Amino acid sequence: MNSSYFNSAAGAFLGVLFVLMTLSIVSEGIYHAAEPETEGFLIEVAEGGGDASAPAEAAEPELIAPLLASADPAKGESVFKKCAACHSNDAASANKVGPGLWNIVNRPVATHEGFKYSSAMTEFSEDGTVVWDYEHLSEFLAAPKKYIKGTAMGFAGVKKIDERADLIAYLRTVGDTPAPLPDATEAATDASAEAPADAGAEAEAAAEPAAEPAATPAPSE
Repeated sequence: MNSSYFNSAAGAFLGVLFVLMTLSIVSEGIYHAAEPETEGFLIEVAEGGGDASAPAEAAEPELIAPLLASADPAKGESVFKKCAACHSNDAASANKVGPGLWNIVNRPVATHEGFKYSSAMTEFSEDGTVVWDYEHLSEFLAAPKKYIKGTAMGFAGVKKIDERADLIAYLRTVGDTPAPLPDATEAATDASAEAPADAGAEAEAAAEPAAEPAATPAPSE
């Protein structure tokens, strides 16, 4: 090989290198992006935000007493059609799949003659000392198996409280003498009295030594 060949190769290499450098400089000028003054993104968090994973406080059950004064027994009789397959509602109060319901309001739980109650219901009755008052009826009719775990009653429940109020107003008429209606104002006062008056009361209660839990009857029917 002679020197002219090496000179040609070196010239070609330098030419390619020159083209590449030129393309790099031009590309940098076109696509250059200035660095931000502050790196990253600022994420603002609202003050007072609680833990998103913390469970919400369970809503307290709505009382039935304030609705009974304006409830419609005629509508309740229509709702009772859901119950008629398993319960009688006449004075004979014959037992069917479930016990007869004549005089059911304020009747002691699990005491209807001739009906064989589940062990869960008899335990809930506390030997007949618990009665079917308006609130017990409302909570049980809303979700029987949830309110008294182990009950043999397979009814899914009357979820809407206004329908339960109408149904209970009707059941009130299914008896020798209608049971007196509850004092709605007194019931609301009693319910509010169960909650601590203020945060200070809650703190004071928390500071006291915990009392031994009282035995509670197992829900059943």
